[in-house]
Amino acid sequence: MAKSRTFSAGLAAIALFFAAGLSYLFLSADPAPRAEAQTTQLVSATSGGQDRGGVVTSRLRVVDGDTLEDMASDITYRLVNIDTPETGSRARCAAERNLGDRATAAARALISQARRIELNATGRIDRYGRTIAFVVIDGQDMGETLMAEGLARPWRGRREPWCDANGNLIP
Repeated sequence: MAKSRTFSAGLAAIALFFAAGLSYLFLSADPAPRAEAQTTQLVSATSGGQDRGGVVTSRLRVVDGDTLEDMASDITYRLVNIDTPETGSRARCAAERNLGDRATAAARALISQARRIELNATGRIDRYGRTIAFVVIDGQDMGETLMAEGLARPWRGRREPWCDANGNLIP
């Protein structure tokens, strides 16, 4: 009986040691591969659309107020911290479409007038395949700028309606 307890205790110790080793491997290893590690991509710009290094700022296409496409790398970026109204047929009311168009125009103006653009990827990809990122234009967070202009609201983790039942914007 004493040998059986000793054997069981030894087996339990080995199993615990093995489990601890596996936990260490899984917890210390890099999480599941991500399409984008935390990176910063700089896009320099001047009013002429091309900097001295030859980086053409027209490589960034504004899809809408909170989405940019880098035409050179074929990466689409979704601003991490804001939600802008939908445009076109995705808008649920005319007021949303109008505000969405204004947000898109403001994003285009910010991009076209920028001297320096930083695309700071978070390492996450959304369900549409867009790289989630902070966009910093001349040292200012683009999302914060659009919110200050009343063209965006903070992203709360899910899409929320912009229109009420009467087709008016929800404050």
